Amino acid sequence: MTGFILRALIAAGGLWLASRWVGGFSITSTGTLLIAAALLGVVNAVVRPIAVVLTFPITIVTLGLFLLVVNAGMVSLVAFILPKFTIAGFWPAVLGALVVSLVSWLGSWFIGSSLKVEALRR
Repeated sequence: MTGFILRALIAAGGLWLASRWVGGFSITSTGTLLIAAALLGVVNAVVRPIAVVLTFPITIVTLGLFLLVVNAGMVSLVAFILPKFTIAGFWPAVLGALVVSLVSWLGSWFIGSSLKVEALRR
């Protein structure tokens, strides 16, 4: 449970950055931001694997780039569910999903699989 909360907070940071950097990607309140992050974690755990399997042939043809569209779809699904989270179109969804993915990847790199902040030593 701690891991889910920690990763949801990292995703919330990514969503916040995306709402600041990407035009057409807006979240109006902090509560909506936290709910969107938790809901994005659930959507990525339940819906995304089904979408990845169904789009596997086109993902192979595009050498994996179609996964950006799948990620944008997951973020758009969360925006569709939450009324105070809006995305103006396809490209803001792709750019927002890219920002959230990069922040989540960076956060997971620092957290590691043990869910503790790992210090790099020489």
